[in-house]
Amino acid sequence: MNSIYASLGDTIFDVMSGLARETGAVNLGQGFTEWDGPEDVRRRAADALITGPNQYPPMRGLPELREAVAEHYGRLQGVAVDWQSEVTITSGATEALAAALLAVLSPGDQVVLCEPMYDSYLPMLRRAGATARIVRLQPPDWRINRQALAAAFTDKTRAVLLNTPLNPSSSLIAADDLALIAEQCVKHDCVAISDEVWEHSVFDGAHHISMLSVPGMRERTIKIGSAGKIFEMTGWKVGFACAAPPLTRAFARAHQFLTFTTPPNLQEAVAFGLGKPATHFDAMRQKLARARDRLAQALAHEGFVTLPAAGTYFMAIDLANSGINLSDTTFATRAVKEAGVATIPFSAFYETPPDSALVRLCFAKSDDTLDRGVDALAKARRLLT
Repeated sequence: MNSIYASLGDTIFDVMSGLARETGAVNLGQGFTEWDGPEDVRRRAADALITGPNQYPPMRGLPELREAVAEHYGRLQGVAVDWQSEVTITSGATEALAAALLAVLSPGDQVVLCEPMYDSYLPMLRRAGATARIVRLQPPDWRINRQALAAAFTDKTRAVLLNTPLNPSSSLIAADDLALIAEQCVKHDCVAISDEVWEHSVFDGAHHISMLSVPGMRERTIKIGSAGKIFEMTGWKVGFACAAPPLTRAFARAHQFLTFTTPPNLQEAVAFGLGKPATHFDAMRQKLARARDRLAQALAHEGFVTLPAAGTYFMAIDLANSGINLSDTTFATRAVKEAGVATIPFSAFYETPPDSALVRLCFAKSDDTLDRGVDALAKARRLLT
């Protein structure tokens, strides 16, 4: 077997969700919602499945979806892209990330990443033959240090892979920090692969800033989005990549030999959904922010210290400051087995052990699930302190 994959175990998400199923625990670990997204979008997919066509759609995606992606970003983010030459539809954002890395990287290249990071990044870039140069961010603000960032770039750096809003830290990369990344990308002639799947899950009046809109980055950014995240249907593996024509051409050549295309009925439904008014996405954010606040307040009442959650579906508990003297992995394992609640240890998002002990919770849940999760976490705290 390929040594990169042979050395990997099961993902922490499969492990913790599996333990939750086995034990009947409340699952605040894996990042999926407890609701199934807009009914009209789902009905559109169902109708399109019956009426067809169900044969291969165009490799780069249905024209109506590519047009809808361009219109959506232009209307809601002020990012202008040409649907014909700058948009590709993929089978989820993870496939888009793989295609971007394979399109940009050659063996021996280097990629700059910020840590903590989504767990698929390292295996995918290594499979492309590249090596990682990691910049570690520190809680609670998770800001980029100029000197550390500059030191990570070398004459072998080909790309920087960033995620904003950032999973698992639930932070947004500030405009000043995006400018720092852009400065280094221009200086070293690098491509930014910008994972922006949480772009609609930002709170407290904040606005998502796409790397495509940062000065100097329009021609050197691959922006990646996810319909599954936008419409809170994580099983819908429909993603999109937006980039200048030369990058899009290279990206599409990689994409065609990964999944080639994506189910046409889902594409048609996503095109319909992207045309929804801004008020729809505002309401989604308000619902998520309410769930976030409910969870944060209940945890505080039980003596837990949490970090700010500016975006995504996630919130972090600071174990040490909550009076829990355990590693994140030990706490997460014992909490699911002994107290009946699944969480995700932050160390799963690091190449080497982090300096702090944090666990990630998903708050995109019903009030009942959140309340039962807090009760179980309170039990874990009593048992484990």
